[in-house]
Amino acid sequence: MAYDKQAMIDQLGTLTIMELADLIDGLKEQWGVTAAVSMGGGGAAAAPVAEEKTEFDVVLVSAGASKINVIKEIRAITGLGLKEAKDMSEKGGALKEGIAKDEAEKMKAQLEAVGATVELK
Repeated sequence: MAYDKQAMIDQLGTLTIMELADLIDGLKEQWGVTAAVSMGGGGAAAAPVAEEKTEFDVVLVSAGASKINVIKEIRAITGLGLKEAKDMSEKGGALKEGIAKDEAEKMKAQLEAVGATVELK
């Protein structure tokens, strides 16, 4: 069966409210679903919408086998001195906090390329 979206929209536009209500009831019965309409500002509180996370923390879990290369990457990413970068590679922890997703993923890829284990939180 060919589907003509505009023809269907035009046909639905000619129906009365009672005919639309009957159509909705028939669809609910046929497919076993319910149609819920949210009326703004009404009685029950609406369920909160999950927001997409925009800020991430880059956390070093493990330096892995090639620790020297990981230290070099930590220094390049954070600007830390040699001793601080070495301590970070040994202890792990947050390298950068509250950064954009694409920047965090780039840092993670750089560190993983040299053998580190990294998480984004």
